[in-house]
Amino acid sequence: MRFIKNKQDAVETDLLQALVNDYITQKQQSLMQMRKGHLSREAFLAEAAGHIATYYPAPEQEQKDLLDHFEQYIFGYSRLSVLIDDRTVSDIRVVSYDQIRIKRKGKRMTAGVAFSSPREYRQFIDYIAARNQVNISNLNAIQRFTDNESHPDFILRFTLSMPLVNTYNEPYLCIRKIPRAFPQIGELIEQKMLSRETAELLIRRFRQGSTLICGGNSSGKTTLLNALKETLPDDMAVLVAQQADELTTMFHPDMMFLHSLPGTGEQQISYDLEQISIAGLTMDVDFFIIGEIKGGEALYLLNAAYTGQLCAATVHAPSADRAADKLVDYAMYASRYSRDELMKMMDCFQTLIFMKQFRVQEIFACKGWDPEKRSLIYEEIFKGPVSAERGEG
Repeated sequence: MRFIKNKQDAVETDLLQALVNDYITQKQQSLMQMRKGHLSREAFLAEAAGHIATYYPAPEQEQKDLLDHFEQYIFGYSRLSVLIDDRTVSDIRVVSYDQIRIKRKGKRMTAGVAFSSPREYRQFIDYIAARNQVNISNLNAIQRFTDNESHPDFILRFTLSMPLVNTYNEPYLCIRKIPRAFPQIGELIEQKMLSRETAELLIRRFRQGSTLICGGNSSGKTTLLNALKETLPDDMAVLVAQQADELTTMFHPDMMFLHSLPGTGEQQISYDLEQISIAGLTMDVDFFIIGEIKGGEALYLLNAAYTGQLCAATVHAPSADRAADKLVDYAMYASRYSRDELMKMMDCFQTLIFMKQFRVQEIFACKGWDPEKRSLIYEEIFKGPVSAERGEG
């Protein structure tokens, strides 16, 4: 009986793959119309039911089951849907069709789900590319894109690399889940990211001077920045520039968000963070935020902060007192200033925070520039209960 059940499952999977393939190839226009809101979910499914009746003759219940599976596939993310729905999972990494890893509450582990074959996995890749209007030709073998519409609880950030640039002959897919209802400062206190006293200290300093939050991957940098910006007064105009839509607002009435637009081989229109940052500085804003510093945009953030504009950003760095070095490294990509000149300008970032394992580990206050030692002067104003290990990030 078990063999029969598995055989039946295989047949159902093949039918579903064939139907999805129809909509990726022959009926992609319907998929795009639904995606853009020009075709309602009900109308789309009615059309799919008609397509099944015409091209997949079977008993009525089997056709209904196929339509139900198709609906779950199209409006969810196939076998990954259960992981995307799981609130304890923050990251999903598909290494191969049968090797899916997740990060649950900060710990990496096997997901417990898999695609049935390389063919099913590749079809899934083709589908999410079509669904998100992403080109994955050889000219675009590495793609980053965001789905901020399909899931009610999460914004999904995708990084996809195709076999052209991979050592092995399967795509790699990484999904970062960003909660829409991101935790506020009070919730972060409850989650023990920081104490109430530390939170009050950061809120006060966040409003008084520019702030740099650093740490490694998934250390809580963006989560803390998201919560801190929600504490800004309503009468402050805020502009956020970011690569992916990770920073959002739940309450603030005067907060604008711009995101970068990468070009592709066929579509060369692009706007990077540097261009967006330049545009942002011409707007009438009281507080300028860059979601994550990764390149030449660092210079424009630094120039803004040095002229007295309140600024904040996140950056990868192994400790609070080395965050300035990393930002200056990026600023030098687009600058004629010397390193010493840029480092001297960094004294405008008065608060430097180091995050590790979703905890605030260090807070440094910048007290100015020492011309004799040619270095910034720091005062450690907070040290977490677990000592941060230098060099790890």
